[in-house]
Amino acid sequence: MKVCVVGLWHLGTVTAACLASAGHEVVGLDFDSETVQKLQAGQPPLYEPGLAELVQKGIAQGRLRFCSEVTDALLGPMVVWVTYDTPVDEEDRANVDFVMDRVRRLFPALAQGSLVLISAQLPVGTTRRLEKAYAEVFPDKSVTFGYSPENLRLGKAIHTFTRPDRVVVGVRNPDDRQRVAELFAPFTERIEWMSVESAEMTKHALNAFLATSITFINEIATLCEQVGADAKEVERGLKSDVRIGPRAYLAPGSAFAGGTLARDIRFLTQIGATHHQPTYLLSAVQESNEVHKNWPQHKLSFLLPDLRGQKVAVWGLTYKPGTDTLRRSASIELCMWMTQHGAHPQVHDPAIKVLPEGLSQKFTLHADPLAALKGATALVVATEWPVYQSLGADSVVTAMSVPLVIDANRFLVDNLGSDPRIRYFTVGKASL
Repeated sequence: MKVCVVGLWHLGTVTAACLASAGHEVVGLDFDSETVQKLQAGQPPLYEPGLAELVQKGIAQGRLRFCSEVTDALLGPMVVWVTYDTPVDEEDRANVDFVMDRVRRLFPALAQGSLVLISAQLPVGTTRRLEKAYAEVFPDKSVTFGYSPENLRLGKAIHTFTRPDRVVVGVRNPDDRQRVAELFAPFTERIEWMSVESAEMTKHALNAFLATSITFINEIATLCEQVGADAKEVERGLKSDVRIGPRAYLAPGSAFAGGTLARDIRFLTQIGATHHQPTYLLSAVQESNEVHKNWPQHKLSFLLPDLRGQKVAVWGLTYKPGTDTLRRSASIELCMWMTQHGAHPQVHDPAIKVLPEGLSQKFTLHADPLAALKGATALVVATEWPVYQSLGADSVVTAMSVPLVIDANRFLVDNLGSDPRIRYFTVGKASL
């Protein structure tokens, strides 16, 4: 099947590479010529395990190419898959117009019979807006629109694309069902068909549910710290209940970060405001999460009341393991907070070789995690890179000035949490 994937950042590059690997004829389109040039050379715009190899394989097999010209990309009827990572600002407000503008640029070149499948994270009703905008300009051409919410996870994107639990798709007519089923056939036969608006709302609701679950267990965890309970034991008690289940998003630890979950929370609260429908629960989720983001700061302030001149080691800078993106990183925010209070962050991350401009003057980046510990009075475990699990308590105690460890997610509890020489602090457990 001929497919044009529009918008080549994380979602788009993974989508294009995986489709090509399954035998589809894929062209990737982006209006940023620099991004296209790098992809033509087999270099994805950001790190994702296995992605560069998959892109290079698709190019070598002749099933994958990239371009920045609309007329070159949209040759004949095809599925046009819109995969822009919708930008958000620091307040989690999505720049919907950015995506709308780029989709409108496609309109003149769309061939009769094409299907425009939207997967960019956009508010419910956007697909209908695009349908209406196209019909106003080209009333005599038959181009259809559908929606399929993305389901990728940074660091595991190829696996989640090629082996999905299920795929949610909203289309208007049976012919589009057949085309979408053919598109996904190499990956899954389980497609949850629904209306376009229901598919859009499903994405919002899913992320809002996950965000609510994370916020709920973290509020329970902070109460556990006060009364001597262990939130991990409470988690086990919840997940063993058949009404909840073992895969529930109930793991006490860090606040949710990045823009994905927060973006959908904001979409839903904005919809509520537009329709004068209160969203008391959803509105509180973001507020609670913002408070919990500062758990490491509160713990550091309690343990080290005067941070001036203190060396604090931080393991992990990226948003999550398996990626090299620093945008919206809670670890970066923590390090910035420490510098404002006079501390000297000594940082390590296996995916970061050079700090961006503006940060290199504030933090000291080390190529080795143990080097980052030298002389430190505290260690904050911020990103769960597997390399940190290979480091034992002896090396940590030897390197640090004071063996104090703050590990919100208990990532290193087996390595460091039971050693009596180390003061180990985590979310949801009272500190003795």
